[in-house]
Amino acid sequence: MASSRASAGGWGIVAGVRALAGLARGVGPAWLTVLASLGLSLIGIHAIDVADALKGGEGVLGVAALKQAASLGVGVAGAVLIALPHYRVLGVASWVLLGVSLVMMVFLLVPGVPTSIVRARNGARSWIDLGPIDLQPSELAKIAYVLALAWYLRYRDNHRTVVGLLPPALITGLPVALIMLQPDLGTASLFIPALFAVLVAAGAKLKHLAVIVLIAAMAAPASYPFLKPHQQQRIKGLLLQIRGDTSADQDINMQSVTAQRLAGAGMAAGLPEERARLLLHYNPLPERHNDMVFAVICNRFGWAGGVLTLGLYGVWIVGALLTSATCREPFGRLVPVGLTGFIVAQVFVNVGMNLGIVPIIGITLPYVSLGGSSLVTVWLMTGLIASVALRRPRLGQRHSFEFDRDD
Repeated sequence: MASSRASAGGWGIVAGVRALAGLARGVGPAWLTVLASLGLSLIGIHAIDVADALKGGEGVLGVAALKQAASLGVGVAGAVLIALPHYRVLGVASWVLLGVSLVMMVFLLVPGVPTSIVRARNGARSWIDLGPIDLQPSELAKIAYVLALAWYLRYRDNHRTVVGLLPPALITGLPVALIMLQPDLGTASLFIPALFAVLVAAGAKLKHLAVIVLIAAMAAPASYPFLKPHQQQRIKGLLLQIRGDTSADQDINMQSVTAQRLAGAGMAAGLPEERARLLLHYNPLPERHNDMVFAVICNRFGWAGGVLTLGLYGVWIVGALLTSATCREPFGRLVPVGLTGFIVAQVFVNVGMNLGIVPIIGITLPYVSLGGSSLVTVWLMTGLIASVALRRPRLGQRHSFEFDRDD
C-alpha cells in the first residue's frame, strides 16, 4: 500500500515541486526555452511601450505595456502550475480539454449572442469578453490540440500508412474548420505545420507527407474565389510588392510598406527611444502593438535587435527539441515537437508580414505581441516543455517511434 501511494505521488504536485527543485540544481535543455521565453517577453513589453509613441503621464510604462506585464505575471504563474503535475495527467485529460476548446469556439459562432460577450474584431468573432480579460479560445485550442494529437499517436504505427493519416487529419480538421468560420485564416493555418511536425516526429513516412503537400499546393489556387474580399486584397497587395508596383502603397499595402520603412529606419543599431517614439507618432502603423511589433523592435534596436529576437526564438526551439530528444516516453517526445511547430510557423509568418514577403493575415509574434490570451498560452507551452524535462522515464517504458525502414 505504501508503495502504491508513493507511485501515485509521482503524478502529483509534491513530485512536481521536488522535480522543480532538482532542475534548479542543474541546467537542463528546458532552461533554454524558459530563459528565451523570459527574454522575448521583456523585449515585447519594451516594444509595446515604445509603440505607444507619445504616451501621456510620467509612469515608467504605458497602459498597454502594464497590461502586458500583468499578463506576463499570469503566464509565468500558469507555466509553473502546469509544470508541477506529471505531463501525462494532461494527456489523460487531453480529449476533454480539446472538447472544451471546441465548445467555446462553437459558442463564438452562435447567432444572437450579445456583442457584450462576443465581439467581432477586424471582422472575426474570436474573443469572449469576460470583463477584465478577453479570452481567445483558439489560442487555448493550440495546446489542447497538441496534447490530444500526441496522446492519440503515442503508441500507434498506423499513421505510417495513407489511410492511417486520416484520424490525425480529422483531429486537426475540427479546430481548423471552427477557426476558419470565425473567420481567422491566419490562426487556422498554424495547425497544419504543427500537424506535420508531430507526424514526422511520430515516424510517419515522408513520401506520404510529401504527396499530401504537393496535392495541397496544387489545389491552393482553387481556394482563392472562396476567400473573403479583404483576404484576396492582401494577396493582391503582396503580388504588387513582389513586382515592385507601388500603386497600392497608400492603399492595401500601406500597413506593410510603413512597417518596412520603420524597420529600415532603425538601420543596424536602432534609434534612441524618444526618436523612435516620434517616428512612430508621425508614421502611424496599424497594429503596431500586435501584428507589426517586429517592425517596432527593428526601429528601436536596429537589425541587430531583430537578429537578437530571432536568435532567442532559435534558443527556444533548441531547448524544446532537446527536451523532446532526451525523453524516451512517446507522448512526452511528441508534445514539445507539436508546440515547436506552432511557434516556428507563427514566427515565420509574423516576421514575413513585417518584411513584406508574406500576406498580412493577423498573426501575432509569440511572447512579444500585445495580447493576454496569446502571452498566457505561449507561457503554458513553456510550462509544458518544462514538465516533460522534469520527468525521467519509468522502468519498462516503451521506446519512442523506432521503426525499421520496411515497417
